[in-house]
Amino acid sequence: MLACAAAVSVLATAGCGQSISGTPVAESALAVRHIDGALPDLLPAAQQFPARYPAVVLPPQAAAAAAGDLDGVGAGATVSPATCTPPEPEAGAEPAAVMVGSDDASRATLTVELSRTAEQLARLRDRLGGCEQIRVGRAGAESTVTTVLDNTVPAGADDAVSLRRTVIPDVGGAGLTQTMQTSIGQIGDVRITVTSMTFGTGQPDGAAVEEMFATAVRGVRGS
Repeated sequence: MLACAAAVSVLATAGCGQSISGTPVAESALAVRHIDGALPDLLPAAQQFPARYPAVVLPPQAAAAAAGDLDGVGAGATVSPATCTPPEPEAGAEPAAVMVGSDDASRATLTVELSRTAEQLARLRDRLGGCEQIRVGRAGAESTVTTVLDNTVPAGADDAVSLRRTVIPDVGGAGLTQTMQTSIGQIGDVRITVTSMTFGTGQPDGAAVEEMFATAVRGVRGS
């Protein structure tokens, strides 16, 4: 995903030759309100997941790996075009909190990730829109990752985006193709990402994504 330079606000002009005084401010420097509470404490409870997805909280190292898998890239991967490489986590940021429910019968997972970021969600939307199809190489394997933004987005967050993503490996057969439905929202400095992922010909569980996104939003807003 495209790592964009910070956008700079433009001074508006009023009338002929009259300008509004002030200093341009980079978007990354604009204040984003802080949401109180540790991220693990803001996660939904296991019993709030649909019954078919028994859920557990991942330890920090596994949480970081899971977050990378859900963007189709993962740590240590090379991306073409290189400008679509996901940005590194913000220095000093609180580690992401991740909870995963698994339906072993259908090889499907339902993941809720909470992360801290000062980035406006509009920046992420712009990156995704500019990187609809990328090539990813990791550990000697190559894959094509396609991301399509949905026209509709879930309600409840300050801003939100929904997308459909497929990860198709060059080798390994159709059974290894990953298909994901994801809703991403932001409330203050907390980014909420809910993803249903399936393998092979299975289709993501859009209803479960909608349900857990609403649950996660209520949890963060109520903190």
